[in-house]
Amino acid sequence: MFKNIKNDLPASVVVFFVALPLCLGIALASGAPLFSGLIAGIIGGIVVGALSGSKIGVSGPAAGLAAIVLTAIGTLGGYENFLVAVVLGGIIQIVFGILKAGVIGYYFPSSVIKGMLTGIGIIIILKQIPHFFGYDPDPEGDFAFFQVDGKNTFTEILDTVNNISPGATLIAIIGLAVLLLWDKVLSKKGKFFQIIQGPLVAVVLGIVYFMTTKGDDVLGISAKHLVSVPIPEDVSSFLAQFSFPNFSAITNPQVWVTGFTIALVASLETLLCVEATDKLDPEKNVTPTNRELLAQGTGNIISGLIGGLPITQVIVRSSANIQSGGKTKLAAIIHGFLLLISVILIPTLLNKIPLSVLAAILFIVGFKLAKPALFLKMFKLGWKQFVPFIVTVLGIVFTDLLVGIALGLAVGIIIILLKNYQNSHFLHIEDKSDGKHRIKMTLAEEVTFFNKGAILKELDRLPNDTYLELNVLNTRYLDNDIIEILDDFSIKAKERNIDIKIISKRGVVENPSSYFDFFNQPQKSDMSVS
Repeated sequence: MFKNIKNDLPASVVVFFVALPLCLGIALASGAPLFSGLIAGIIGGIVVGALSGSKIGVSGPAAGLAAIVLTAIGTLGGYENFLVAVVLGGIIQIVFGILKAGVIGYYFPSSVIKGMLTGIGIIIILKQIPHFFGYDPDPEGDFAFFQVDGKNTFTEILDTVNNISPGATLIAIIGLAVLLLWDKVLSKKGKFFQIIQGPLVAVVLGIVYFMTTKGDDVLGISAKHLVSVPIPEDVSSFLAQFSFPNFSAITNPQVWVTGFTIALVASLETLLCVEATDKLDPEKNVTPTNRELLAQGTGNIISGLIGGLPITQVIVRSSANIQSGGKTKLAAIIHGFLLLISVILIPTLLNKIPLSVLAAILFIVGFKLAKPALFLKMFKLGWKQFVPFIVTVLGIVFTDLLVGIALGLAVGIIIILLKNYQNSHFLHIEDKSDGKHRIKMTLAEEVTFFNKGAILKELDRLPNDTYLELNVLNTRYLDNDIIEILDDFSIKAKERNIDIKIISKRGVVENPSSYFDFFNQPQKSDMSVS
């Protein structure tokens, strides 16, 4: 594991700077104590990172669960009662892993996963625009279109025009320039520039800028535009930041409902993120999904026991890890230790980091997820790939992550059904001089009730005085609904002078008296009839 430390250590630092404001922002958006977000980030990095089979995935508090957490804390009568639901959610996730429910992640189309990555990239960029210009009323971790402050993504951007902070904007621009210079030029000049990452330099410049301009009415940065880590006065006040579950609330049915909801949503987000990060991974590692559920469940149990928010694998942190050259799970683990050490030893220094500099770092992460070239690539693949892709992107931007994915998946399923409808059979028409049309219809390998409409339509369009040759030699599965259509059509066929010849591995027969009897007789092949 340690042989890639030269890659993993710099990557972990970048992930740390991405994770820090998100942990705090998601806690704020969830209506939970700020420290709870940091607990989830630490457990997600150290515990889940160690147990997970993913080499490049990074876990922590998820923006997608913020609305659920916010509602649940009020419904359950307090944060300590909510923590019981987090622990139960973790136990249920472990059950999911034992039952091998991780296979669900493989049933999402590639177009939807790519749409998810692109949509998240666009959301990151849009959500960071206000922070880049020093306008921070909405917490960093609020990724939903309709925000916790009552506004939406675009009205927040419009409000930014009248609320630009010159100092925060200036250092954000400097930070962005450093990041681009490092990424495009310096990182190719030598090992030093690969070990010392651009985001670290940008953050250090941000701290130096804040300290040197402190007190300046124009170029200075006020405290509300800085990271805000809770600062304990002593050991006892630090320990007082931890919360513990009130297990007497376990008899409340609503706690169990919330626990199951957390388990279901967190598992789904994790499995989607696993699929997405595996696609982004340049080494194309395949993450064991059932092991991931076990790791996430363990992480949520521990997080809930000590006062942390629910945990999932998160695409923003994972993609930052990949983009920064992370190779093994050590990067995720080290980022967790960096969070832990920094909130204990240097919270005052962390609180001097301008949010606008961190926004510049997230801009780069977002752009690499949503490159314009990908839109053209998906368009060239055809409408069957492009439509689910673009629906997922728009759904995520204008609603939230899970709704956007659900919309993309629904469109993907409709397209599959349409494709299945179109590919039920092949038709070849021959005109003969004996006065009868000769038509050959070859059915597909699998013909189900989805194909009923296409086949029924084709049979109804047959001209009178036709000789139909129905070839099912290569058909391995023929649904009972299709046999029923053929049996019903045989009555009309006699009226319209249509003769039907069936060619199958059961034999060749013309105008069978009963299609059910023919297709259910002993068969010479492995074709099944249902």
